[in-house]
Amino acid sequence: MSDTAIRQEHEPPKGRLTNLRTLWLYIRRYPLELSLAGFFLIISAVTVLIVPTAIQSIVDKGFTRAEAGAIEDHFFLFVIIVTVLAAATALRFFFVTWLGERVVADIRKAVYERLISLSPEFFETNSPGEIVSRLTADTTLVQTIVGSSMSVWARNFLIAIGGTVWLFVMNPKLMGLIAIVIPLVIATAIIVGRRVRTLSRRSQDRVADVGAKANESLAALSIVQAFTRESAEAERFGAQVDAAFSVARLRIMVRAALTGLLIFMIFGAIALVMYQGAQDVIAGKMTPGEILAFIMRAVFVAGAFGALSEIYSDLQRAAGAAGRLAELLSAESRIKAPAKPKALPQPVTGNIRFDDVTFAYPSKPGQAALTDFTLHVRPGETVALVGPSGAGKSTVLQLLLRFYDPDNGHVTIDGTNIADTDPTQFRRTLSFVPQDTIIFADSVAENIRYGRLEATRDEVVDAAKAAAAHDFIEASPDGFDTFLGERGTRLSGGQRQRIAIARALLRDAPILLLDEATSALDAESEQKVQQALTRLMKGRTTLVIAHRLATVKSVDRIVVMDQGRIVAEGRHDELVRQGGLYKRLADLQFGDV
Repeated sequence: MSDTAIRQEHEPPKGRLTNLRTLWLYIRRYPLELSLAGFFLIISAVTVLIVPTAIQSIVDKGFTRAEAGAIEDHFFLFVIIVTVLAAATALRFFFVTWLGERVVADIRKAVYERLISLSPEFFETNSPGEIVSRLTADTTLVQTIVGSSMSVWARNFLIAIGGTVWLFVMNPKLMGLIAIVIPLVIATAIIVGRRVRTLSRRSQDRVADVGAKANESLAALSIVQAFTRESAEAERFGAQVDAAFSVARLRIMVRAALTGLLIFMIFGAIALVMYQGAQDVIAGKMTPGEILAFIMRAVFVAGAFGALSEIYSDLQRAAGAAGRLAELLSAESRIKAPAKPKALPQPVTGNIRFDDVTFAYPSKPGQAALTDFTLHVRPGETVALVGPSGAGKSTVLQLLLRFYDPDNGHVTIDGTNIADTDPTQFRRTLSFVPQDTIIFADSVAENIRYGRLEATRDEVVDAAKAAAAHDFIEASPDGFDTFLGERGTRLSGGQRQRIAIARALLRDAPILLLDEATSALDAESEQKVQQALTRLMKGRTTLVIAHRLATVKSVDRIVVMDQGRIVAEGRHDELVRQGGLYKRLADLQFGDV
């Protein structure tokens, strides 16, 4: 079954053990391993219940003069039973653990594939730190359950049920004493287990908060240290850790109380059985071997019921974790391909239109980022978007990349509404350099090649040269094979930006989007990159966002934006003569022009 089918089959979970059905949909992909695990599980459970019978035979027959010659046979049979038990247990462990590892690997891949397909609005309302916790902590918990606890639960369930029936057959009177306790054990486990489930979900949520806080502060470490807030951040983090511990402590206390109560109830019943059994042996109603076998089997059954109560709590935790993972698997993106997507005309010329577009970000539904926005960018034209912060410039690029869909109006490329296309397909016609440069924890060459994965080494080098990045790359210890570290921490801001520009150059798409592409460059590097970008822009439709007006003075057209609207457009000299917002911005940067 595909991951898509799994998402379609189930609604978001409700926090009960039925959430474990999500795990079952992945487990059943491997029927052979599941069958073998089940087979050896049954063998090991049955063998455990047979062991007391073998010991009964040894005690009743092997310790008498009449049976002295057969004692080797009794012990040999016992060794065979133990050997089968050991082999079945080992094989059960192998196949069950294999299933746990395989299922968790599948779930992790499915969740990740789902996450990277979701539109940015999902991450506006869901903390990335919490999502990472689900991808790591929750899947680790699921791994423990699938790879261990579920198998142990099934094994103890078989021992508990099979052993109970066997004990009734052996001695109904003695088993009747134990049967009094069983309903109490089950009722206690269910009632207290509900409390454990609630606490487990709260505990997982607090752990997710801890991860989110650590991720936030470590990502902003330079700000934390620059403002000498280490102690304050440590205190805040410590408070969240303590909050998580408080919930975990309460959960542990409830589980400990449950375990102690169940052990007292079960072994109290066994003590009563032992007393009554001793009376029957004295009266000649039972043999010593029979009472020993009964007590051993009763201990196995009691231990199985006790284990079931503990594992039930683990299953409750797993249900919470599976539910949180299922929520991610069932999350739907508003940005997706229609049932019958349209293809852009080929070749793409880059004729871009925004027609009466109004849009507000999902996290700010009452605050429009663009209002009745209309813009036509002709094929091959270079248009710069300028204006104060919050004017809506970056939103224009976000909509053109179809990270969001307009609330009203539409965006077209070469006459085709991009909402009618497959996002994966039409985005191949775009090359994007964001303001916040993204560098992956990989080599220089692979970061540049991200723009076009099939690019040759020579093409990567040429793109680096065109982006004025070749010199500093060659000066690195391993050249283009230099590992850049997480988020490119081994590079300066300007170097990261030139790597991003090289990536865009390598993509060689007909539409180029530049969001402050030269903002982190020094004057010399900026001049080199501007020359490279000028060559790249020829024959391509280009949208440029710029705060530094000097970088866009020579573009074909400048569009001035304010509060989500276009307030003026034209070339630099024309806009200066018109006065207004653009002239004020120019005066601030160039002086009186």
